[in-house]
Amino acid sequence: MTEHHVAGPRTRGTATTGETVPTVPPASTADPRTAVDVTALLERGRTLATPVLRAAVDRLAPPMDTVAAYHFGWIDAAGNPADGDGGKAVRPALAVLSAEVTGAAPEAGVPGAVAVELVHNFSLLHDDLMDGDEQRRHRDTVWKVHGPAQAILVGDALFALGNEVLLELGTVEAGRATRRLTTATRALIDGQAQDISYEHRDRVSVEECLEMEGNKTGALLACASSIGAVLGGADDATADALERYGYHLGLAFQAVDDLLGIWGDPEATGKQTWSDLRQRKKSLPVVAALAAGGDASERLGEILAADAKSSDFENFSEEEFAARAALIEEAGGREWTAGEARRQHTIAVEALDAVQMPDRVRAAFTALADFVVVRKR
Repeated sequence: MTEHHVAGPRTRGTATTGETVPTVPPASTADPRTAVDVTALLERGRTLATPVLRAAVDRLAPPMDTVAAYHFGWIDAAGNPADGDGGKAVRPALAVLSAEVTGAAPEAGVPGAVAVELVHNFSLLHDDLMDGDEQRRHRDTVWKVHGPAQAILVGDALFALGNEVLLELGTVEAGRATRRLTTATRALIDGQAQDISYEHRDRVSVEECLEMEGNKTGALLACASSIGAVLGGADDATADALERYGYHLGLAFQAVDDLLGIWGDPEATGKQTWSDLRQRKKSLPVVAALAAGGDASERLGEILAADAKSSDFENFSEEEFAARAALIEEAGGREWTAGEARRQHTIAVEALDAVQMPDRVRAAFTALADFVVVRKR
C-alpha cells in the first residue's frame, strides 16, 4: 500500500459546523471545450434508473414494498406520496455513463445502475440500524419508523433484487456484471465489519482506515463505474481500468464524507451535528490527528480513550463535541483529510488514461470526480 504521511500538529481556530469543507477544487484535466453540466448528468442517471428501480421494488411482498418506498423517499411515513431526497445519484450516473465508453446507448447501463443502487441501499438500511442513525436525508430512518426487523428484511430483499435485475437479462455480459457486483458487495460488507470493529479500538492506523473505506465505499463505486461498460460488451482490461477510477473516486468521496461527518452543516447533510464523533467513528480526520504526534494529538488520544470508558457519553454537550473537533483540527486531521481527498481524486482521473473513450464521456467522468470532492452533503 502507498505510504501516507500525516500532517504534524498545527494551530488552528475552533472548528464549527456549517463551514465549507476545505477541499480545494481540483484542476480539471477535461478539455475546456467539452464543458459538462454535472447536475444534468446526475439527473440523467436518476431519470433513467428510477422507473426500473420502482418496478423492482414493486415486486417485494407487503409490507416490504412500502417500507422500501419510504426509504427511497417516494412516500412518507403515513404512506402518502412524497418527493423526498433520493440522494446524490452518483452511482446511477456513473453506471449509465460507463455504458457510453463502449459506444452503447446510456440505456444499456440502466440494469447495472439499478442493481448497484439496490445494493447501495441495502447497505444503508443495515448501516443505519447498526450505527444507530436516526436521520437520513432529513427524515427518520427506516428502523426508527418501521422497526429493526423491517430494516433487516428490506435490506436483504434489495440485495437479492440487485442480482435478480442483472441475471434476468440472460446474457453473458449480465453474468460478468453480476460477478463484479457480488465481489463488490462482499468487499462492502467487509468494510462495514471493519468499521464496527474499529469503534471498539483505541487506535487505528491510517492504512487500516483507508483499507476499510476502500472496501466500504470504494468497491461499490468501482463497480458502478464499470458495470455499464461490462453490459455494453467492454473487455476486462477496460472494466478493470474503470474500476480503478471508481475505487479511488470512492476513497475521495469517503474522505469528504468524513469531513462532513464532523464539520458538515446539519441542514445540508441531514445528520446531527458532530455525527461521527457521537458514534466514536475512527474516520480519517480522527485517525490522521491521532497519528500526527504533538500536544494536540496526545490530548485528543487521552480524551478519546476516556470517552470510550465513559458511561455519560450519550449526554455530552455540543461544546464537548466541538472541543474534540477543535483538537482534531489543531492536530492536522482536517487538513490532511482534505489533502487526501484531492490526492485520491487525482489518481482516479489518471486511471481514465488507460481507456479509449469519446472526449465528451471522458469529460463527464472527470466532472463527476470534481463534483465528489467539492460538495457540502
